[in-house]
Amino acid sequence: MASATRRLLLQSRRGPSSIGPRSTSKCASQWQRPFSTTPSRSARDPYDEPREPERKPGKPVLESTWANTPDKAAAQLQKLAADLKELNEDSVQDAARRGRNGREVATEYELDNDEDLEISEDDRRATQNGFWAEGEESMGPDEDYYGDDITSHGHGELQSHRYLREYARLIAWELPLLSQLARPFEPPTAATPFRFRYTSYLGESHPAANKVVVEFSPSDLGLSATQRSKLIKLAGPRYNPSSDLIKLSTEQFDTQTQNKRFLGETIQSLIREAKDAKDTFEDVPFDFRHHKPKVRHEFPKEWILTPERKQYLAEKRARAAELEDQKRGNGELVDGKTVIETSLPFIQQAEPVLIETPRRK
Repeated sequence: MASATRRLLLQSRRGPSSIGPRSTSKCASQWQRPFSTTPSRSARDPYDEPREPERKPGKPVLESTWANTPDKAAAQLQKLAADLKELNEDSVQDAARRGRNGREVATEYELDNDEDLEISEDDRRATQNGFWAEGEESMGPDEDYYGDDITSHGHGELQSHRYLREYARLIAWELPLLSQLARPFEPPTAATPFRFRYTSYLGESHPAANKVVVEFSPSDLGLSATQRSKLIKLAGPRYNPSSDLIKLSTEQFDTQTQNKRFLGETIQSLIREAKDAKDTFEDVPFDFRHHKPKVRHEFPKEWILTPERKQYLAEKRARAAELEDQKRGNGELVDGKTVIETSLPFIQQAEPVLIETPRRK
């Protein structure tokens, strides 16, 4: 876009005809744009009282009928005075007592002066909270800080100490009450063949806290041999032939309740398919390649210490000790320490020979 000086120069070259009244509306609207965005200034103070607009001749001015008719105003004042005299004094007092909104004003508080309604400025907390701090004990003004407070690490140690004391109070006062909720152990019956397992992190949020695991045995569901075999084949690698258990788990939902319901629906669908007699899966062989049985080494029976074995070992050790005593008494027992002390002085040691080596140049 050309600048304002450039447009003026181009406009002056066009001649007076383009600036005159014969110019198009497009050029006229273009030149109505101001050259500057700075607002115009006025010599009059903007804070002065607004001036009354000048009245143009020929237009009537509508004025209030109250000012033009003094007789009507006097008549209205007389009527108002008559109505006030007819009012009952009890109704006037009741209206003054109820106030503007029609609510009764409490009279049990003896607040005669304005000072009774003010809040002392000494209590900063009461000044900030206002009405809601009424009736509470004042903690007094805040103490000045002179750099004598403990460090942030010290405050952290105090917070951990408070944390431990809180749990100590729970152990002393709350945990003994849990014995009232204890129930005797009841082993599972045939009506409850499913065993659910949940994971908890003691109140902390964890992604694995939603996981639910269920285990059940196909033999406890009251199925026939054919149906049981079909259920094992449908379970696939989730069946453990060593323990005869099917294990299912899920954590795809956000809550444990939803995951447990999903497992229940899955078990129902498996049982329904196992009871379906249209296809018994008799031509499908069992595939247990996923299961790697754990080898458990048993202790050899020959190594077990029986009473006869213990008596034999004791007699053998006694004979070895008796034979050693006999050799020690006859001097036949070889003592390595004695041999070294008696033979060391007679050993001739060769003297070391010094060998000279040529120096390197």
